[in-house]
Amino acid sequence: MAKQLRHQSRLKKFKKDSPFKNYWGNTNYILLGVGIFVLVIGFYLMTFGPWDNPVSLSISPIVLLVAYLIIFPLSILYRKKKKGTDENVPSKN
Repeated sequence: MAKQLRHQSRLKKFKKDSPFKNYWGNTNYILLGVGIFVLVIGFYLMTFGPWDNPVSLSISPIVLLVAYLIIFPLSILYRKKKKGTDENVPSKN
């Protein structure tokens, strides 16, 4: 019994939590949903009219670029700053 307790205490010492454990929050999922919605709108705008329609040739690619280059990376990389852990504030020593 004593050996098991020592072994468990050693495991607790060396066991570390992953820094990526709780990375995605609700805002990340909301941004991802908005990105998918904008992407669907972009592809839907591409289907309007004949092939030389101005909506299909100019507006739709811009909407798709916004979805792929701004909203999706933002949803992946966005992270809330924790209160009290601002690195730019000098410490009072």
